Amino acid sequence: MTPAVLRITSCMADNAEATCRAISAWLGERLGIATEFVDCIPWQERERELDAGRIHLCWICGLPYVRKADALPPQVEACVAPVMALPRYAGAPVYYSDIVVRRDSPYREFADLRGSRWAYNEPDSHSGHNVVRHRLALLGETGGYFGRVIESGAHQASLRMIADGRIDASAIDSTVLEAEMARDPTLVKALRVIGTLGPSPMPPWVLHRALDPALRADIRDALLAMHGDTAGARILAQWGIAHFAAVDDAHYDPIRAMARQAADIPLAPAQSAG
Repeated sequence: MTPAVLRITSCMADNAEATCRAISAWLGERLGIATEFVDCIPWQERERELDAGRIHLCWICGLPYVRKADALPPQVEACVAPVMALPRYAGAPVYYSDIVVRRDSPYREFADLRGSRWAYNEPDSHSGHNVVRHRLALLGETGGYFGRVIESGAHQASLRMIADGRIDASAIDSTVLEAEMARDPTLVKALRVIGTLGPSPMPPWVLHRALDPALRADIRDALLAMHGDTAGARILAQWGIAHFAAVDDAHYDPIRAMARQAADIPLAPAQSAG
């Protein structure tokens, strides 16, 4: 399939959408094709549009990616993943889950959080949910670790809830945290990081397999070369990206393994969730 308009979206945090929209426009100019950045519907609908082949290129969390890739038949393939510019990422397509608390809280490490009020962004998130349950599995914590757990709906919402004192802690995608700290300096004064989980494979940009193979190759090649273009490099720098790296399905095997280990691990006793 070669669509008249290449439809592109992001199912990641909304503080990255301006950069993703600019990537969409740059890609259209680079390839000489029409592109549309889809941001007028909730991310859940964007995923459904991707599943149906009505969105062709999407930036998506690694956990829903592996679920889609493992479906029979698979509808998407991993294309590229961002390599962040900060030294902590060591030039690799990885990211972290930072454990964030209020600056004036007594918590100093993950072990201090037993019985605390915990928030996660949503259950299909690797950085906010899957990786935390995996850590609890490694610790042998099978009966619920936190005192009360709520679903906030977004990493940014979790950060606000910590800053306001409504919850005690949350695991936050490190790239989202860095972007939010840069955007809102008051968060730097209100919050601190007491631990880090990871690294984990960086969320991929995925292509729908119904696209013509030659077009898929052109998209991949363009994104891999984006940092070498002056305008492209400027767009990537908006969100702290140094360049894109090629990734394949095997790159996300660690997320598969963590999901298997975490499958039956609750965050809190059943009566404490909600």
